[in-house]
Amino acid sequence: MTRATLTEVLGAANAGGYAVAGLVCLGWEDARAYVAAAKAAGAPVILQAGPGARAHMPLPVWGAMFRHLAEDASVPVVTHLDHGRTLDEVRAAIDAGFSSVMIDGSALPLSDNIALTAAAVRLAHGAGVSCEGELGQVGYDEGAPGVGTDPAEAARFVTETGVDALAISIGNVHLQRGPQAVIDRDRLARIMAATPVPLVIHGGSGVPGEVRRALARETTVAKFNIGTELRQVFGASLRAALSDDPSAFDRIAILSQTEPPLRDAAAALLQSFGPV
Repeated sequence: MTRATLTEVLGAANAGGYAVAGLVCLGWEDARAYVAAAKAAGAPVILQAGPGARAHMPLPVWGAMFRHLAEDASVPVVTHLDHGRTLDEVRAAIDAGFSSVMIDGSALPLSDNIALTAAAVRLAHGAGVSCEGELGQVGYDEGAPGVGTDPAEAARFVTETGVDALAISIGNVHLQRGPQAVIDRDRLARIMAATPVPLVIHGGSGVPGEVRRALARETTVAKFNIGTELRQVFGASLRAALSDDPSAFDRIAILSQTEPPLRDAAAALLQSFGPV
């Protein structure tokens, strides 16, 4: 199966009572490991290129690499621009072959966020690409605090923008190194009552595993963004590889040793809240 859109995989997830992982990619090794994990788990996966990845490697390279991995996969693979800030970034991602984009206007006043997101949706839909928006602000561990998503604003935002998925702030936090986020289920219920679109949790690494499973099975949360949790696996496996052979210097030989642990950790994650 080749690339899928966000709409395709999240619609199926909501209908089937599961969620899909949006896995933050930083290079070839982790992206390849995540597709291998999806194949092993028999689950769809979303490969994401965020701002850090795009600063490290040009967007067209990400697009070509993701497309190659998706077209060789036996499961649906979404190739996703994460936290695009401008219409130029959205346009560039579409030109690079991404099947899904996120426009993040969450720091803007509501009317400006709606205008920016609606413009991004028009660009994306015109190219057959899905679009995720964000309302409220997800905070950062040891950084900026979050601002909870207002359910009434969510209803207006979804109606006026036409987004395919909505990233929300309900206690989730970016870059948490352990499962410590406390999810506001009451706010989530009110958001669900206000809008029918699939919901997205950024900062999924900080959400306890049992909570992720419950949200996937019981709510319209259909996508968890996971980065820190798997980057920790990469760091530990890289240190182990160098410790095992202090004289090692070949980049390919060293980095290849990180792929099996990443694949296994990602496969377990995908199975934990994926299709039953």
